Parts: sequence; structure tokens; C-alpha cells
Amino acid sequence: MDFYKRMSVVLLSVPEGKVITYGQTAKLIGRPRNARQVGYGLREGLGGDVPAYKVVNSKGFLSGANHFLTWDMQRTMLMNEGIIPLMTNEGWRVDLEKYGWKLTAEEAEKINKIFEAKGI
Repeated sequence: MDFYKRMSVVLLSVPEGKVITYGQTAKLIGRPRNARQVGYGLREGLGGDVPAYKVVNSKGFLSGANHFLTWDMQRTMLMNEGIIPLMTNEGWRVDLEKYGWKLTAEEAEKINKIFEAKGI
């Protein structure tokens, strides 16, 4: 399995107007305990040209802001898709109930078929 190629497939599958968590991404890749590896891959650009701004932590916080060109770029990119992060005492946060990607069985199957077709 190529973790970062799978990561790319998963992140490119996230629908417009939705976000995904590091843990959810790792689970879809087939490595549910590797959320930190997702973060590492995004930070190092190992997933290729993926919408990294759509990845938030398990509580919905925008936790990758220091890896963007400006401190507010992730927030701005989310807002461009209609996702409204709210400022809290702990930082910018996305409502996962409203904006979190609730993957369907059909979407999961489609992702697995892409993995198979690519041999990853």
C-alpha cells in the first residue's frame, strides 16, 4: 500500500463544501491509527496537489495554518467553498456536524475501486 497515493485519492474525493479530519483520512486509507502520518504527508507535500485546506483536527479546529503561505489562508479557502469557521477561545473551528464529510457506503466503495485500479 502506498499511504500517500491513497491519501491523495481520499482528499481529492472530499466534496465541495465539506471537510475531513486527519483521523477520518487515515481510516479511509486503511490505516486508522496513522492520523499523524496524514499530517506529515500534508506538511511535506507527499500527497501531491491535494486540497490540504479541507483537513481539520478531530474537534474541527484548523490546525495546519502554519503550513500555508499566510496565517488565514486555510480559513479563507474554506470560506470560498461556503464553509464558515468560527473563532473560539481555542482558535478557528469548523462545525463538523454541518461541514464534516459523512461518507456514504457508495463513496467508500468508489474510493476502494480507485485504489484497486491504481494498484495502491
